[in-house]
Amino acid sequence: MDIVFRTFKDGDVIALFPYEINNTKGSVTSYMRIGQHGLADYTPVVNITKLSTVEEYTPLLKELEQCGYENIRVLKRMSGEKFNKAYQSFKYG
Repeated sequence: MDIVFRTFKDGDVIALFPYEINNTKGSVTSYMRIGQHGLADYTPVVNITKLSTVEEYTPLLKELEQCGYENIRVLKRMSGEKFNKAYQSFKYG
């Protein structure tokens, strides 16, 4: 499971699942401690956040593992090529 962790100015951390496409607009699955799973537009979120440090994202990573997520691979950014492939698979089945 590939995840990109980003931190908002207020310190909240969001986990973005860049290859888990949820609609034809290209929204991806996200997870935060408050609110938990939701949709996110990857690029706008990246534009208003910074890359999370290990210290910032570790509590959220542990929470995701407790929720049953396995084989987590922390990425610094998504691959445009891999995103496009996931998007095309979602859009055209």
